[in-house]
Amino acid sequence: MLRKMGEAVARVARKVNETVESDSDTLDLAECKLVSFPIGIYKVLRNVTDQIHLITLANNELKSLTSKFMTTFCQLQDVPVEKLAAMPALRSVNLRFNPLNAEVRVIAPPLIKFDMLMSPEGTLAPPP
Repeated sequence: MLRKMGEAVARVARKVNETVESDSDTLDLAECKLVSFPIGIYKVLRNVTDQIHLITLANNELKSLTSKFMTTFCQLQDVPVEKLAAMPALRSVNLRFNPLNAEVRVIAPPLIKFDMLMSPEGTLAPPP
């Protein structure tokens, strides 16, 4: 079991390092066996968080994402609304101050059964 955990940690570290080294706008953490978003990732990505526009967290076992996640990655543009709508235990998603594309704004309200908090269109940063 410890070996599998070590492999999962190494996989996350590799993927995060690839994002930083390549100056990518995408962080792909799919299939990393995450149950929460690792706090250490914030430190490693601190110089590139404002350029990350897409984060893939597919096929993990996430139970929640903290407010730190939402405030750190405030440049997310696309949200898989259909996949979020299929999560029966999801209660709320705070996407304020993210420049969400128009499709997300139109598709989300009729599909979701949870609170999805969004800033008014065109709002890019929190008020001072």
